[in-house]
Amino acid sequence: MKIVTFCEIEDSVFGSDHTVENFHSGVAGDADIVVLDINTIFEFEENKAKACAEKFVSIAIIEDESDYDAFKNFGIDAWIKAEDISQIGNLINLVGKRLLS
Repeated sequence: MKIVTFCEIEDSVFGSDHTVENFHSGVAGDADIVVLDINTIFEFEENKAKACAEKFVSIAIIEDESDYDAFKNFGIDAWIKAEDISQIGNLINLVGKRLLS
């Protein structure tokens, strides 16, 4: 899977099975999965066509309950709490199955 992040996140949490790009460093425009946080939601909305494949899955990192309320109007596919970020690889495996179906 090809992943693009809009927020600062350590690449090592994704594992070595995935290609990870940060939007701010330049992207190829064909990401299968996009990772964002509350501070980058509008930037993602404005640039998702440049960063993502036609069919992609979005994952939002949630800091607190109010973040969820803000994200729910943007059609985000999956959420993970910031405190659980070390488990994002498991979530990527699950959403990756959705892409393949």
